[in-house]
Amino acid sequence: MKQLLLVFLGGGIGSMLRYIISRTFNDYYQHFYLGTFLANIIGCLIIGLVFGLSIKNNLLTQNQTLLLGTGFCGGFTTFSTFAFENHAMLKAEEIIQFSIYTISSITIGILAVALGFWLAKLIH
Repeated sequence: MKQLLLVFLGGGIGSMLRYIISRTFNDYYQHFYLGTFLANIIGCLIIGLVFGLSIKNNLLTQNQTLLLGTGFCGGFTTFSTFAFENHAMLKAEEIIQFSIYTISSITIGILAVALGFWLAKLIH
């Protein structure tokens, strides 16, 4: 039960922060969805760092990993919104924006996870 509460707490905090970031940045950059992009990339960096500290360095407990990795990052990042925004760009025939958004999100996201793991190595 404690583990479920940790995931619930982390997910709630992550979701609220994602909402704030999305509302702040998506309003200004309507054709790129910068808020969702930032939340997903920051979340990728954090999850790489969290799992790097947990798996490679044993610096985080299982409960801390659940709170931060599964809970916070799970609530903070969003694949469903990313897919919906891609659909909206395709529907609006914004092929260039769609391509840039999709390719940069996936590529930079993977690089951010790798950066998180690399930073975790420096901490230990």
